[in-house]
Amino acid sequence: MRQVVNSFIKKHSLLPSGVTVVVGVSGGPDSLALLHFVKEKEKQLKLKVIAAHVDHMLRGDESAEDYIFVENFCRKEGILFEGVKINVRQYQIEHQLSSQVAARECRYRFFADVMKKHQGHILALAHHGDDQVETMIMRQIRGAQGTGLAGIPVKRSFSEGVIIRPFLCLSKEEINHYCQMNNLIPRIDKSNFTSKYMRNRIRNEILPILKRENPSVHLRFQQQSELMLDDEHFLERLTEQEMNKVIITKEAKRVVLSISKLIHTPIPLQRRGFQLILNYLYEGNVPEITTVHIEQFLLLLKNDRPSGALDLPSGLKVWKSYDQCVLSFESEKDAKGYECQLPLRGIVTFKKGKIIGEVFNSLPDHLQLNKNVIICDLEKLTVPLLVRTRLQGDCMSLQGMRGTKKIKELFINKKIHRSDRDNWPIVVNGDGEILWVPGLRRSKLALPSVDTREFLVLYYKDVHS
Repeated sequence: MRQVVNSFIKKHSLLPSGVTVVVGVSGGPDSLALLHFVKEKEKQLKLKVIAAHVDHMLRGDESAEDYIFVENFCRKEGILFEGVKINVRQYQIEHQLSSQVAARECRYRFFADVMKKHQGHILALAHHGDDQVETMIMRQIRGAQGTGLAGIPVKRSFSEGVIIRPFLCLSKEEINHYCQMNNLIPRIDKSNFTSKYMRNRIRNEILPILKRENPSVHLRFQQQSELMLDDEHFLERLTEQEMNKVIITKEAKRVVLSISKLIHTPIPLQRRGFQLILNYLYEGNVPEITTVHIEQFLLLLKNDRPSGALDLPSGLKVWKSYDQCVLSFESEKDAKGYECQLPLRGIVTFKKGKIIGEVFNSLPDHLQLNKNVIICDLEKLTVPLLVRTRLQGDCMSLQGMRGTKKIKELFINKKIHRSDRDNWPIVVNGDGEILWVPGLRRSKLALPSVDTREFLVLYYKDVHS
């Protein structure tokens, strides 16, 4: 067994010399064997080994005894022990999670804390080949895609270092044999034998059938996982290149993309582009996203309706408006309005950009008029001017038109994304009449003439220009 694991470690460059290794230890056969294996390499590779154990407080006295067992084992073997008791049930209720997800989040947060405390480079976990088979089958059943179908990675970034899984090349039977040969007497978690969870049903009912067909089936699945990951990493690089053309804006909790540009990319890159955006918005902690979510997202973008919305897990909202699609943890209704005074000579800054004001006694020769620049007769204005967001019932008088036009209709006609409308700047005269909707239209208020003595010039600069 040692030879198999050593070859696997060498192949994937998992365990360099002179590093601090935190080993996640539950007290069961897999993690106890891994701790023993890493401890054996301590002197040879000049490692600093730390055991990290979490009592999730879900199994009463049994889990409390696991804590004591691991602590005593480490004391006997001269291994630094870090343990914690976490009320996972309370965390589960507070965050409305399943018990398994809640336990995982608490456990990994503790592992990250231990790594930071000891400046750890590596978190070693004892997932093995049978776990890999179970995971890949389970994700296939649930409709995973991309890297999700590849199952458990051998190595990935975590906290300030990496997670490694050197036992993915082993079967459960081989680990049990290792424990017997090294006089290790692990704890047994009886919940592993219940059929309550899908993973356990696959382990107890499906895996034995596969092993009868091929006792080394875990190695075939592991090989398939590595091949799939190689392919996915290549496709991800292509996807990143395409997404740079597709994404219009990217903020901490919000991404805006061009629908037309996305749907003109190859379909495999569309799906992976969606996944990359989710990885960014969820900050790497992507919940269970399946092919169903992906198909719903793509159908939303490709249908003929100019607008639509979709809810994703953990409060992520998706909505489309014309050629733009927004993915955000803030709903459209969460947008907060603003109002600020616009100086005649100076700059006012707001969420979407800034407006610059200048006053001239004669019309500047260099001035280039466009939708982002207007000229006003200063004497026809009432100061102070204001910049604010839209209000219910806003209207403006347009040059060459009788009556008024609703700002809402102006936004619709100009195909302004619904998520942008509540933040769009509107310049208002001191008496409340709308003077200008920057980037779109100006009103017929205060138009300059041959009799104008003072010219007010306003420039609008979008935050993305």
